[in-house]
Amino acid sequence: MSTPNDFDFLHGDWAVRNRRRTDFLDPDSTWVEFPAVSRCRPLFDGAANIDEIDMPYLDAKGVTLRLFDPEAGQWSLNWAASRSGKLFPPVVGRFDGDRGEFYGDDTHDDEDVRVRFVWSGVSPTGAHWEQAFSVDGGETWVTNWTMDFSRPPVS
Repeated sequence: MSTPNDFDFLHGDWAVRNRRRTDFLDPDSTWVEFPAVSRCRPLFDGAANIDEIDMPYLDAKGVTLRLFDPEAGQWSLNWAASRSGKLFPPVVGRFDGDRGEFYGDDTHDDEDVRVRFVWSGVSPTGAHWEQAFSVDGGETWVTNWTMDFSRPPVS
């Protein structure tokens, strides 16, 4: 069962290794890798947080606001992108141990997609995130973006 402290591991500064498909809907498209940096801070005594990721390779930044709904026992993850200036529809879900799965509906290139975010390998020093899209209601998925988080070296 999820708790308001599920994302406490994410607070602070991170170095992020991104892998992203050149075509989000094509499972055979190539991957591009690039670095980023992220900083996350808690809100509402841990029942919410906000992070900003800076991705110079894409000439873009993104912000995620995560909110815990105590009544439903689940999180909503709300993403905004600097390049579009838009807040995307949230993905909603929960953690089971150190793995969190979150689902929502969106569009990509004018096509309706089911979206899945997965957090796994969660620890104080690292975590893995991945995004996948489905165009058949969740029967099949194309993983199109992954991020591996690690603590930056202390200078």
